[in-house]
Amino acid sequence: MMKPKIRFNGFTDDWEQRKLEEIYQNIGNAFVGTATPYYVDTGHFYLESNNIKDGQINRNNEVFINDEFYERQKDKWLHTGDMVMVQSGHVGHTAVIPEELDNSAAHALIMFRNPKIEIEPYFLNYQYQTIKSKRKINNITTGNTIKHILASDMYNFIVDVSDIEEQQQIANYFLELDHLITLHQRKCDGLKKLKKYMLQNMFPQNGEKTPKIRFQGFINAWEQRKLSELVQIERGGSPRPIEAYITDAPNGLNWVKIGDAPVQGHYITKTAEKIKPEGLSKTRQVQPGDLILSNSMSFGKPYIMGIDGCIHDGWLLIRDNKKAFDLTFLYHLLGTPQMLSQYKSLAAGSTVNNLNKELVGGTIVTIPNLDEQQVLGQYLESLDNLITLHQRKVEQMKNLKKYMLQNMFPAEK
Repeated sequence: MMKPKIRFNGFTDDWEQRKLEEIYQNIGNAFVGTATPYYVDTGHFYLESNNIKDGQINRNNEVFINDEFYERQKDKWLHTGDMVMVQSGHVGHTAVIPEELDNSAAHALIMFRNPKIEIEPYFLNYQYQTIKSKRKINNITTGNTIKHILASDMYNFIVDVSDIEEQQQIANYFLELDHLITLHQRKCDGLKKLKKYMLQNMFPQNGEKTPKIRFQGFINAWEQRKLSELVQIERGGSPRPIEAYITDAPNGLNWVKIGDAPVQGHYITKTAEKIKPEGLSKTRQVQPGDLILSNSMSFGKPYIMGIDGCIHDGWLLIRDNKKAFDLTFLYHLLGTPQMLSQYKSLAAGSTVNNLNKELVGGTIVTIPNLDEQQVLGQYLESLDNLITLHQRKVEQMKNLKKYMLQNMFPAEK
């Protein structure tokens, strides 16, 4: 019996297994060969494998061909509802030809055209994204360095098929899910661009004393100071051999390494390892509210400590003992392009490949009064919160999609 675990109401019949040659009249290759002599700046969009990823067509990299070459491929033009599959490289990735790409030409893709039976192409498109189908495709893939499959390999490829109404409901469900993922990803990307723009314009450019963009009510020039005059800067340290100090004991101290930096957000709230208290004298202790700066990997990227602990020698400690800064403002200030350009300028021509206490302390920071710092910090924090919100939405919906792909199609026996 072929049935998925999760179904829409009203569907109870068993699914069938069908070979693709029973579904499509034409399974074959798009043009295979050298096409570069026919590339033009403007012309007919040429669909290639790098445009096909995770069930969708992207046009991040566009190639166009001239009229003559395009017309020579007329018998292989793709039409709305046809399917294509990548056959070299990231093999098995598929996409459905949308209406706006009707009559498109393609290069080095497997094409599925002219259905013999009523089939919802997006239903098959999502089925190819399941672990079951990926494993089956991998079993017919050849090549070590570059993976490859043949169009002829797909004739006998078996897919699970329900009745057309259920196919359409499943396809529509995943299309809507993909739409929401794309929507939140676009919002996230847009907010990141806005933040980048604001970081460039809400902080003065190097050598200037006022930013291009300010909140109302603030007119005073910002003050220029050497960073080392305002904050304590110290390098982290690592007790040696570190293996002798790693512990699972309850009294262990949080051991902050570069790998503990969060993928999202800017607070460090947990560590993968702890060290014994006797290692404290050989490292650098940090506390909540301290800033730490990556001095090698992720060159110059700051994070705020949300926990206490000790930092690896890949970090620099930035501690605001004089209370000269709003914490969130300082975090964003240290991450501005202006600061990164200073780091690189000061390090240029030396043998220093990473940041150090003297280099960072020698940078010039331009700062407003605490009131303006707080307003700026709150604004940028709100942008970060929105970015994080949309990133989480994207991850949640991707996880939901992954789960539903495994449960809305029949599992392997």
